[in-house]
Amino acid sequence: MNEPAFSFDGLLKATVCLWRQHGDERWQSGDIEFPPGADPDGADWLFQVVVEADPAFYRQFAESWHERTLDEDTVREIFALRPLTDEMVRRLNPDVTVTDLSDVLITIGYPSAPEEPMRSSRVR
Repeated sequence: MNEPAFSFDGLLKATVCLWRQHGDERWQSGDIEFPPGADPDGADWLFQVVVEADPAFYRQFAESWHERTLDEDTVREIFALRPLTDEMVRRLNPDVTVTDLSDVLITIGYPSAPEEPMRSSRVR
């Protein structure tokens, strides 16, 4: 609840609970009494960026949210799950490296660039 990425400056407070037990054929949710309105629980707004799953849509959202311009090609590469490199990261934030993000990348399972192969020191 304290994660800054999910803080909306008082605009919205949301609780989401979905679950799927081993053997379930689909995700489950409880019975909900929705208030009146076009988007009564805020789910359309909250999950729009995920549902769209489009690099251009995400880029527009992120540029608006973070008030900065993002490199279009880099956003497309990340959406394609290309291994993340320092060059890609620096295009988005010149003060950050892949190493700085390593814990987050491991947590979310994002691929990183393979290490450069060890070179033999033997002369042939």
